Amino acid sequence: MEPDGRIEGGMGGGTHEARSGLRERTRRVIQRDITDTAERLFVERGYHATTIEHIAEAVGMSRRTLYRYFSTREEIVLGKLDLVGDDLLTALRDRPAGEELWVSLRRAFDRLVASFDEPHKAELAEPMQRVIFGTPDLLGRYLEKLERVTGAAETVVRERATAAGTPWADDDPTPRAVVAAAMGCVLAAQHAWLAGGTSRRFADLVDQAMAAVAPRA
Repeated sequence: MEPDGRIEGGMGGGTHEARSGLRERTRRVIQRDITDTAERLFVERGYHATTIEHIAEAVGMSRRTLYRYFSTREEIVLGKLDLVGDDLLTALRDRPAGEELWVSLRRAFDRLVASFDEPHKAELAEPMQRVIFGTPDLLGRYLEKLERVTGAAETVVRERATAAGTPWADDDPTPRAVVAAAMGCVLAAQHAWLAGGTSRRFADLVDQAMAAVAPRA
């Protein structure tokens, strides 16, 4: 222990990081609560008939407080994609190092798939997907967010290859192409899921789409 009572080596940095991590996790929990509540309102009242004020009242906070988490209705609608995107990247990082990339990508989609197939989630997933795909501005923002997730996933894939001792060259389009193809399969599955009236399991549609364009061994 130092003369001034501090522990040698210090713990301040670790404590600060722990608090920052806790704040971020708390923020994520609140964001999920807001998006879940907003989705129920959008389904019950209609997207255009639901205001920020309605959402704030339903979650028990002021509009000003709500703006700390989302500044517009559009951000609330698409906020879940950010959260699912974070889950996807975490899952991709956690996949076994020697696993085939295409398999790792499919397994990383499991959390997203669950949001369509689990009964208590599917009842909101269908109408919300129809809102997004049926509203040009929302669809544009949605596709933009998918592009950002694709870029982040490419970074993870490149890091994974480097850690395995088989890095891709910066000008090699392969990792981006593979990730983008996988994300495109998810988008194709969404269109098919809605076109079929959600009669099929979303997981099966993702599997079918990915099987159709799986990279050659």
